[in-house]
Amino acid sequence: MAIVVNIDVMMAKRKMSAGELAERVGITPANLSILKNNKARAVRFTTLEALCRALNCQPGDLLEYQPDEGE
Repeated sequence: MAIVVNIDVMMAKRKMSAGELAERVGITPANLSILKNNKARAVRFTTLEALCRALNCQPGDLLEYQPDEGE
């Protein structure tokens, strides 16, 4: 997939655990894991906003476009 999720990078920069982030955002640790591991097919803007608020960052800090090879 061409969209790469960098939540783990921002979590490391903020020294925040997955459990703490999931609690602050209001999602389950399992759903956070799905997002972190690029397994999600979609993300709600409300969830993205909550992630940005909890990590004090911009959406572009969490999501990155990397073209698939051959494109």
